[in-house]
Amino acid sequence: MPFETAPLLTRHRDVIAQFIRYGITGGFVTLVGVGVYWLFATPWGYPPLLATLFAYMVAVAIGYVLHSRFSFKGHGSRSDTLGTTGRFFAGSLLSYALNSLFVWITTGLLQGPPWWGIPPMVFITPIIIFIVNRLWVFR
Repeated sequence: MPFETAPLLTRHRDVIAQFIRYGITGGFVTLVGVGVYWLFATPWGYPPLLATLFAYMVAVAIGYVLHSRFSFKGHGSRSDTLGTTGRFFAGSLLSYALNSLFVWITTGLLQGPPWWGIPPMVFITPIIIFIVNRLWVFR
């Protein structure tokens, strides 16, 4: 079957499989991060932005191991491990910045409860970070 007529799923099988693995792993990492955020911000009463920092520290630690070994396995070169690690942590700072921005807007500017920051953490940040990881970190 020529490339032009190949079904979309066949042509993009690797990206789709990678996105599914990322969804599983990233979903787990996101739930852990959101759980840490909620725990610190709600029952323990920490300021939401500080809770975001704690959530980031936990999520980045488990995220690197899981994403490099599962989500993006077989994608890109691992010959530059130090570079990949550095890019991962730089990319993860973007996730921290986005989540902090969401929390600042929802709990600071809008004066909402801490849970208002959670939906964008779950639905916006992971998609942006998948693109960063795929195109830049694990290239």
